Amino acid sequence: MTATVPVSVESEIFYPSADGQPVAETYDHLYALLTTLEVLKQYLANRRATVLANQFLYYAQGFPKLRVAPDVMVIFDVASGGRDNYKIWEEGQVPTVIFEMTSFGTKGQDEIFKKTLYEQLGVKEYWLFDPKGEWVEQQLRGYRLRGEIYEPIQDGRSEPLQLRLVVEGRLIGFYREATGEKLLIPGELVEALRQEVLARQQAEELVEQERQRAEQERQRTEQERQRAEQERQRAEQAELQIEQLKARLRSLNVDPDTIE
Repeated sequence: MTATVPVSVESEIFYPSADGQPVAETYDHLYALLTTLEVLKQYLANRRATVLANQFLYYAQGFPKLRVAPDVMVIFDVASGGRDNYKIWEEGQVPTVIFEMTSFGTKGQDEIFKKTLYEQLGVKEYWLFDPKGEWVEQQLRGYRLRGEIYEPIQDGRSEPLQLRLVVEGRLIGFYREATGEKLLIPGELVEALRQEVLARQQAEELVEQERQRAEQERQRTEQERQRAEQERQRAEQAELQIEQLKARLRSLNVDPDTIE
């Protein structure tokens, strides 16, 4: 009789990390997705959190077909960094905030299926962004979990992220609630860095100009000091010559004071 080693069912299950489908419908959707990803990654860089984009979210252990691929999802209280996919039972945390870059073609799935699923999973906030303005009024719509039910977000705020969301053309603008500071997108970061480098160069040029002016002033002061010293020496020499002349006159029995 041959002994067999039991193998867990879970170890035999394959959870794919890709399905061969395009990341986004259009360039606008892709750009909005990637920009949101990068902005939030930078914002949460020092937090124990991760931001993932267009990666499978598996929500039922043992059922690899039960999956969804949120455009952007933020998960708190997990190790930072990327993953090939995200399994809720392994990580121990449900995504806190999810963004979907929606279109008229995905309206039904985004507004009905995904909204219901995220609500049941306990995702605290769900945002729909319509870059082309095809069906979402004012392009941005958010839902916040109250108890077990999603309620429309009326204040344009993300409570978990502590950010204010504003539609800026075909992108979402993110602003810190505490300071009003905008989280810069990659292109804006490059421009801000360029301006910072330019300002630093201009400041260094001003410092150099001031140094040169100070050096010129020092040289002028030194020249004036040298001229004054030369005048003093000439005056001393003249005084010495006069005294020598007086002494010579006295040696000749001539009173120098009588000489006009």
